[in-house]
Amino acid sequence: MTGRPAALLLVRHGQTVWHAENRYAGVSDIALTDEGRRQAERLGEWAVRHPVDAIWTSTVTRAIETAEPACRALGLVPRREYDLRECDFGEVEGRTLTEYAAGDPERARQYRADPVAHPFPGAEDPRAAAARGAMALRRIADGHPGQRVLVVAHNTLLRLALCELLSIPLGVYRRVFPQLRNGAVSEIRIGEQGGALLSLNVPCVPGISP
Repeated sequence: MTGRPAALLLVRHGQTVWHAENRYAGVSDIALTDEGRRQAERLGEWAVRHPVDAIWTSTVTRAIETAEPACRALGLVPRREYDLRECDFGEVEGRTLTEYAAGDPERARQYRADPVAHPFPGAEDPRAAAARGAMALRRIADGHPGQRVLVVAHNTLLRLALCELLSIPLGVYRRVFPQLRNGAVSEIRIGEQGGALLSLNVPCVPGISP
């Protein structure tokens, strides 16, 4: 990497039907709620005030639809990255952690203590997810030196990737980053020495919680 590093503006997609109930969506293609669409529109308004040079999304519909208002406002064609897709949550896909704990309290306890050492049954290895997410963000940064890039992806994938880029142990990702809020903006820069987190969960509209 040479020259000035890219500024990556990371955004978790808008609220979905499952996220309103705190269900794990993962690889399931779940639609945005009305509130999720409002969050996408607010992101588009944010993009008018804080223009970016490029917009990347995961290949999952909820991320693509969240980026659409920003793409429209700036006249940009979104680029899609398969490695930015959300983690597969295996047997817990479509369920809440409370529901999982009711059926298997010991495994739920282990997951809460260390979600990387004790992932959900049948889930993607969090270490592999962290590696692919971090590599995808590095590729995007390398392709846009000195530019501002909006990246719309997913809660768990981005938190794991942030830990990987910031040299934070993966096993504490749920504690260090309790959540990326739907439609909020977090800024990271990736240079030769690694990543730097400049802001976290900044609402697109001041005074309005994402």
